[in-house]
Amino acid sequence: MKPRSKELGILVILILLVVASALKNPNVYSGANLQNTGRLIGIYGIFSLGMGLVIITGGIDLSVGSLFALLGVGLAMMLEKGIHPVLALSITMAGGALVGWTHGLLVTRMKLQPFVVTLCGLLLYRGVARTITEDATKGFGDATGFEWLKAAATGSVIGVPVPLVLLVGFAIVTYVLLHKSIYGRYLFAVGKNEEAARYAGINTRSVITWAYILCGFFAAVSAILLAFYTNSIAASTHGNFYELYAVAAAVLGGCSLRGGEGTVFGILLGTTLLQVIRNLVNLLRIPSQLEFAVMAIVILIGVLADTLLQRKSNKVKTTKV
Repeated sequence: MKPRSKELGILVILILLVVASALKNPNVYSGANLQNTGRLIGIYGIFSLGMGLVIITGGIDLSVGSLFALLGVGLAMMLEKGIHPVLALSITMAGGALVGWTHGLLVTRMKLQPFVVTLCGLLLYRGVARTITEDATKGFGDATGFEWLKAAATGSVIGVPVPLVLLVGFAIVTYVLLHKSIYGRYLFAVGKNEEAARYAGINTRSVITWAYILCGFFAAVSAILLAFYTNSIAASTHGNFYELYAVAAAVLGGCSLRGGEGTVFGILLGTTLLQVIRNLVNLLRIPSQLEFAVMAIVILIGVLADTLLQRKSNKVKTTKV
């Protein structure tokens, strides 16, 4: 199945779920709920784009949720100590990119498995966040001294939530990078066959490392938006399992966990579909404890579909030969 066919399938499912939700409860798409849903799509969509780039290389990043906790408490503590908001934001985003760079180096230079590297990151960043806060909850209070920053992060532009506006901007940039640039071609080539790409003269180390850097940067942007959205960060629970949403969005959107496949539009569709599913879960009064179970089922279905389609494609190619 080609990427466009996958996207079409997700789009049809999304439309059906939206219609079903509206029929179940017309108020589910009220102005307030649409604002909140759009805000969440923006926050989740940004870091899902970064995850998608990493998955296209054949890698994965399991540390995103813990990174949210570390960067979130770090930002809150910096602002609390009176550090200038612009500097605090710069340090936070640079920190995310630095983490991604470190992941990339460990994967490409030390030849460690992405799963192992980012699993260690998941444990390390959560542990550091809990240590520096002594398990205390950090927040922004009344945002004295940085009211403009909180207003910008939680506000709207012509009625559109700021996170959604940022998502559109990042999606456009990522689309050009992934689908219209030489780097994008190299990224897909590395994901399909890293060894062949290296023999073809592609600097595979640089290509993969930059994917992790972008993933870390996008995670940092989302961490800032999420911190202001929740207005409090408990280091022990903040961002728990959020990497699941990113992986699910990417897989649903057509990114293959084998690497070499994926589109920006597909990732955006996957993100939107997950938020609609979350809305539907609440609407149907399914216990919130089952939310992660729903995510697991969604990921499993996506992987099974990708596996079956890959086998079918291989059989067709074998028959033609």
